[in-house]
Amino acid sequence: MSGLDDVIAAETRLSEVDGANGRLVICGHNLDSLAGQTSFEAVLTLLLPDLFSTSEEVVRAELGQARLHVFREVARLDADLVSLSVTEGLRALMARLPDGEDKSVALQQIAAPAVFVPALIRAKVGQKPIPPHGGRGHAADMLAMLTGEEPDQEQVRALDTYLVTVSDHGLNASTFTARVVASTRAGYASAVLAALGALKGPLHGGAPGPVLDMLDAVGAPQRAADWVAAALARGERLMGFGHRIYRVRDPRADALKTALNQLGAAGGMDADRLALAEAVEAAALSALRAAKPDRVLETNVEFFTALLLEALGFPREAFTGVFAAGRVGGWVAHAYEQIGTGRLIRPQSRYVGPKAA
Repeated sequence: MSGLDDVIAAETRLSEVDGANGRLVICGHNLDSLAGQTSFEAVLTLLLPDLFSTSEEVVRAELGQARLHVFREVARLDADLVSLSVTEGLRALMARLPDGEDKSVALQQIAAPAVFVPALIRAKVGQKPIPPHGGRGHAADMLAMLTGEEPDQEQVRALDTYLVTVSDHGLNASTFTARVVASTRAGYASAVLAALGALKGPLHGGAPGPVLDMLDAVGAPQRAADWVAAALARGERLMGFGHRIYRVRDPRADALKTALNQLGAAGGMDADRLALAEAVEAAALSALRAAKPDRVLETNVEFFTALLLEALGFPREAFTGVFAAGRVGGWVAHAYEQIGTGRLIRPQSRYVGPKAA
């Protein structure tokens, strides 16, 4: 009960997480019919049809203009802000944007992570931030702002696949936080900032980076089985395995693994790195099943997230910020849905402290 397991806290049309069967449904569409098939903008038309246009092209144009607008805040980057982690820098920049329940506020909140994360990454290594281009798609512009080069179609499709895959996932910790804040009528910016604070925790969105630390430690495919066995013997957690909801394999892991295979060497995927990851995955799954037969510890979204974002050129310390660039669509959609109920979220607690004298 302490984690609110099995407590129904909201009714939503946005997503269904079927943990028993390993299915994720977003607005009536199975994930495998969206990931790799549609753009982030197209998914926004599903998540927010009453707030945004139902035309993917119109949403692309509006989101492009929102990116141009929020980039103005990048001019205020200073040494103190750049010295923060990427996630903390993102939170500070987003706190400067206007709040409210207008469509313009929603658009700016969705646009902001895609603009601020590349700007912070570049600023941290002494490079000048690159302005957005309002005519590009959201994923393509985020990559161009990161590298300064026009991304190829394989890279754009890979990032679009990631943004779509993580766009919404039921009442996870950050999304529930967004709904609680939105229920107070504080505004979209307040809801998103609170959600970002929840996302950065290592038990939520702060976890993908350590997957790469694990791969670095293993080093070579032939060392995978021995390394995994030793880690489990020390009582260490294997990053990228197990999920609070899924009792079978996380469907998002398969969507991102497919994107990795499609990305290939031309898009930045290192074949040796992928071979190492596959060896570690196989060794980990085998060892976990033997060591913990009473628990289901399958590959989760973090494992292939780390590989995909690394291949696209994002440093591991920025992974939480890139996660936010996709999940922010769901946060705003849940905030909009919660505002529509007109109901303040106010659960009860059971007092277990000492009796009054």
